Amino acid sequence: MQLKRAEKQFKLTTDDYAELAAFRRALREFMRFSEEAAAQVGLTSKHYQAMLILRACPDGRRVSINDLAQELLIKHNSAVGLVDRLAQEKLVLRGSSSHDRRKVELHLTGRGRHVLAELAEMHRRELQRIGPNLKRFFGDVSRRERVNGGRSFPRRSIRSAN
Repeated sequence: MQLKRAEKQFKLTTDDYAELAAFRRALREFMRFSEEAAAQVGLTSKHYQAMLILRACPDGRRVSINDLAQELLIKHNSAVGLVDRLAQEKLVLRGSSSHDRRKVELHLTGRGRHVLAELAEMHRRELQRIGPNLKRFFGDVSRRERVNGGRSFPRRSIRSAN
């Protein structure tokens, strides 16, 4: 009985729950793709994410291990282990900060840039494949929210356009 009252209060229907479930499944599918792509080159998806963060940093600015930990939402000691593995694979180099000798700054090696470019291209192709469905989903969410005030979930599945 409480559940029905809550669903009425928030104007939720079975279709709304189905849309949320479909969206979460699409995210999981992309993450599985990412994990498998990284594994093909001997890395984890966390390693790929770390390399993306390093490469996305503007020229002239360095990323510290602490910065990396914050971006990845992991603890500092976990970031150290992750960097150890990337350095062992000759994908990342550590260096002392020129501004603060207590900090270790990171940058990609030439090999790291090559591996990252290969992975990034695979991810870009996958996003181009699934992008139209995601764009349609978010467009529907925005339109519904403008029209209906609080109801923002579209009725059709993200996967229905495949």
